[in-house]
Amino acid sequence: MASSSKRLKAGYETFDRSKSYALDEAIRLAKANARAKFDETIEFSMNLGIDPRHADQMVRGLLSLPNGTGKTLRVAVFARGAKAEEALAAGADVVGADDLAEKVQAGEFGFDRCIATPDMMALVGRLGKILGPRGLMPNPKLGTVTMDVRGAVTAAKSGQVEFRAEKAGIVHAGIGKASFEEGKLVENIRAFVDAIQKAKPTGAKGTYVQKASVSSTMGPGVRVDVASLSA
Repeated sequence: MASSSKRLKAGYETFDRSKSYALDEAIRLAKANARAKFDETIEFSMNLGIDPRHADQMVRGLLSLPNGTGKTLRVAVFARGAKAEEALAAGADVVGADDLAEKVQAGEFGFDRCIATPDMMALVGRLGKILGPRGLMPNPKLGTVTMDVRGAVTAAKSGQVEFRAEKAGIVHAGIGKASFEEGKLVENIRAFVDAIQKAKPTGAKGTYVQKASVSSTMGPGVRVDVASLSA
């Protein structure tokens, strides 16, 4: 913990914490402060002018980033027969039906994304109290309940991120790795911002995007000038 605190303190000394930086400069600072021994994830977050406790102000969705995330997701698929074979052919890590449900009930989670065919939802629905809190429950609105198993698995494996506003109206996602070129991170963030703008709920009033920041896994957060997000 002490080492982490020293790293953050040193990172904050490299820029003005009271200033908001243009997106490309903020990314440059975040990359410069990614000094851990592993390839840190670059995280991007926004404070939105919403109250997610109201159904008409929820912001949620899936997005395929143009340059991927640099992370390979482990994908589980609830399917039978030909669709199960299709999932395996597409690269799914875990495929099953009752046997997969038993593993989930036993607390075995060897996956980061869960997909299901519509006919499996009666089975998957019984796992809602387990999958839901972990953000793994398949949802037709997110394209994770589908007959296009191949497409869903391919999208998840190719750099798809899921976003959902938290109670305080904050939405965030890992948009790449510190090893990514600056330009690729800029493209990913702008694609993410565009998706958030398109997902603006009908109940949102006033300024929608209020604040934004970018950071690495172990580094300090750098404020981003909101106006530069769509420049």
